[in-house]
Amino acid sequence: MMERRAADSVASWIDVPQRIRAGEVLPEPWETLFGPLRGIAPSGTVAVGQIGQTLDGRVATLSGHSHYINGSAGLDHLHRLRAVVDAVVVGAGTVRADDPQLTVRRVAGPNPARVVLDPRATLSGSARVFAADGSRRIVITLEGASSQSSNDVEAIALAGSTTHLDPEAILDALSQRGLRRVLIEGGARTVSRFLGAGCLDRLHVVVAPVILGSGLPGLDLPPVVRMTDALRLPVHAHLLGDEVLFDCDLSARRASLGAASRST
Repeated sequence: MMERRAADSVASWIDVPQRIRAGEVLPEPWETLFGPLRGIAPSGTVAVGQIGQTLDGRVATLSGHSHYINGSAGLDHLHRLRAVVDAVVVGAGTVRADDPQLTVRRVAGPNPARVVLDPRATLSGSARVFAADGSRRIVITLEGASSQSSNDVEAIALAGSTTHLDPEAILDALSQRGLRRVLIEGGARTVSRFLGAGCLDRLHVVVAPVILGSGLPGLDLPPVVRMTDALRLPVHAHLLGDEVLFDCDLSARRASLGAASRST
């Protein structure tokens, strides 16, 4: 059954970012939407992925254009997610393609720390995510890579393959720096890697009433042979204006994978 419209009681939003950090129960509809992000998992973090896509599962045209698939209500939801987390994470490809600001300019609340995954240190310091606006800025690279961002941007170097950073190591590094509630915002490959690695507690998929017919997919995971091998999740659906938010609960999967990892 479709949940109540998330646009109800919008006036009560203003205190939500502070209350969720204080561990308080939120007024509806925000408790249903954001309450699951309040607690910190045994892993030391709560990680939520976010995807805005079309009805046919596309996040951009074949040329990479994506501004904007989601409408006003969907974008407001994304900015509210930013306001309730400690850090928002994007990959270098998203920074090059979209040059995002990653602020909460559409809603009330604090700006999160901005974290860029740039394994080979290919980005310059001119990107808007590195702007010195008072928000914490972090770039994560592979060991041995030399970051080109300015000296006042925090740098974290992690071990990894020649091209990819390990999602669990990323979350561990952020947790050690006090950033324990984390939004994995993009792009699609970055969200897919965190999902595939079992490093997401929630996945928010906001579907817009748009059909592209072709384009870049929202998720790209290893193929399965049978439908019985597909990932089936507890899901709550919410109306955001004329869009639909699917809030997917991955916490049980993350806990089980985490336990397996700790036992090896």
